[in-house]
Amino acid sequence: MIETIPIPGIEDFDKVYWENCSKNKLTIQHCGDCNEARFPPRHMCPICQSISHDWKEVSGDAVLWSFVIPRPPLLPVFDKQSPYVVGLVELVEYENIRIIGQIQTNSNIDSIKIGDTLTIDFKKINNEISLPYWVKK
Repeated sequence: MIETIPIPGIEDFDKVYWENCSKNKLTIQHCGDCNEARFPPRHMCPICQSISHDWKEVSGDAVLWSFVIPRPPLLPVFDKQSPYVVGLVELVEYENIRIIGQIQTNSNIDSIKIGDTLTIDFKKINNEISLPYWVKK
């Protein structure tokens, strides 16, 4: 049974993403040829098939597109955090980019609703990984 939070693997093509998250910066991969933004990071552009890419920092401001409040049974590490909200957020800079992450609110968890405006923050998991999460404005 998993007793600790599962952490993402860091691969060559998304290493920059995780390094920037550890510096409290959200960056999005862009094609080096057609400049198309893409997330999650990939080896090849889905538009022009170029393998050239660069990274651009974004504000992290987002709108809540969808969400779920996981209910038991949960893995033990998540049971301790329950209840919590996992959301699919749409970045304000990109209508076609949505990212999954935890949503935090300073008020009642039931006050979360689709369309809420959010801002990003980061939670340090270990020396290599800081996870982005969003906070209701």
